Amino acid sequence: MLKPLQSALGSRYGLDLRSLALLRIGLALIILTDLFRRSGDLTAHYSDAGVLPRSLLTQEYLTGGYWSLHALSGSPLFQGLLFVAAAIAAVFMLVGHKTRVATIVSWALLISLHNRNPALIFAADDVLRAVMFWAMWLPLGARFSLDSAFNPRSLNLPQRVFSAATLALMVQQCSIYIFSALFKTSSPIWWPDGSAVYYSLSFDQYVTPIGRLFLNAPPVMTLFNHATLVLEWLGPLLIFVPFRTSFFRTLAVVMFVGLHLGFGLTLNLGVFPFLSAFTWLAFIPTDTWQRWTKRAFKAPQRGLTIYYDADCGFCKKVVCLLRTLLVLPDKPAFTAQSDDSICADMEAQNSWVVVDWQGQRHFKFEAIAYVVSLSPVFRGLAPVLRWEPVMARGTRIYEWIANNRRLMGRFTKPFKFKDAGVRTPIWANGTVGILLLLTLVWNFRSFTSHRNFIESNHPAVRALRRVTNSRSLQTLNPLSRATRLDQSWSIFAPSPPRDDGWHVVVGTLADGSQVDLLRNGSPVSFDKPTLGDRSRVYGNMQWRTLYINFNRGIG
Repeated sequence: MLKPLQSALGSRYGLDLRSLALLRIGLALIILTDLFRRSGDLTAHYSDAGVLPRSLLTQEYLTGGYWSLHALSGSPLFQGLLFVAAAIAAVFMLVGHKTRVATIVSWALLISLHNRNPALIFAADDVLRAVMFWAMWLPLGARFSLDSAFNPRSLNLPQRVFSAATLALMVQQCSIYIFSALFKTSSPIWWPDGSAVYYSLSFDQYVTPIGRLFLNAPPVMTLFNHATLVLEWLGPLLIFVPFRTSFFRTLAVVMFVGLHLGFGLTLNLGVFPFLSAFTWLAFIPTDTWQRWTKRAFKAPQRGLTIYYDADCGFCKKVVCLLRTLLVLPDKPAFTAQSDDSICADMEAQNSWVVVDWQGQRHFKFEAIAYVVSLSPVFRGLAPVLRWEPVMARGTRIYEWIANNRRLMGRFTKPFKFKDAGVRTPIWANGTVGILLLLTLVWNFRSFTSHRNFIESNHPAVRALRRVTNSRSLQTLNPLSRATRLDQSWSIFAPSPPRDDGWHVVVGTLADGSQVDLLRNGSPVSFDKPTLGDRSRVYGNMQWRTLYINFNRGIG
């Protein structure tokens, strides 16, 4: 009874393993980029010598379930070590090595970093934390990863997976947009006035030169305003449409990637547009992958056969790595000893043997160049590899490695072949299901607790307030804070900011003269700076967010 139901749900609402792999790669790249940008401000933002020493942090914020490893020491060196640890975990995520552990470590260090200085938190941080939580429960390393390269069962894995975690990721994605739209609808600026985009692009703290151009086209801004609101209300639900599922999911991915591309071009939002676009890649349907595969894998790719020395564990691992990292068709490699003719060539050439779709055999570094030329991702490197000086040097390196395979085997020794499936244990599905329900409760609580709804007498709002603020649910607050599933998606909502300005920090020197500390000691000027000058002053999204929060008394 349950298996047919699960199969039916999986065919419609399952997520493709390749799409989840793209999500993994995207999340890892975002984390690495974010760490790199923050690393220049270790002392200013995360040490006791910075804007928020630990004494103030623990008094004002680290209570009721919030926690931070970064708060264990105020030393910049300690913060740097945690940054390095987070970067290593993100690299492991990127290449898909020990993916589950790397994702859990990345999530924990992400929460720790965000809790260390809440005055720096922006919408992208909230989205990243939420998506990373559900990512821990997903088989992110089942495709395009080192884990899959050394998984003997990888060729037999299903194309898609359905579990409580895949459902949770879909619901989370919908919550981000629908609750944001819910907040926005409460403001006449978004509806019916349609002036929210105008105010957003008038806010100099965020707007880009391209965004500034749209201020000269009021009808276009009104159109964008209403289109954004409708898309946030209805667009996410397309991933749940039970008919023509592939079409509607692809439509949702294209529309929201386009939406966030527009955000990135018109507003300075840090990694937010890229992160949001990456999260939508998780919903690319299997049918789309099959079409791409059909176009990318022609007869040369499908006819590729690779042979390696059965007595060389290093050789087998390298072949598995190449096949996976070059995104070649999922087909097994064979031992050279299984074919007398191939084995003779292997021994004569002291090389692996690559047989192309026309039966021609390739050896040594030339075989590497040929295999790379078949890759849908890295084929552009093939002409470089075939350039005579590169080919000559590559062949010499290959021959040296072939003569020292035992030595080279030490480098691949840490990589072990390990069977791994994608089935989720019952306890994990149950845990995720409970946390998903609680996350929805916390989302509704943020809605009913917002200042625009606190005094609302609408029966539905009153009922939601009674349920979400009941004493039994209040006891779970520490859980929501510990996992950072406490969510509120009031992004540019209920309305975009309508106050604006620029910062001038006046410092008085020993001789009595005054300088602007934000502009490297330049003479004090209260003239409105250009957009370029603002970008140089703020430097990154964290400084921009800090000053905006100081304006509002949040930081």
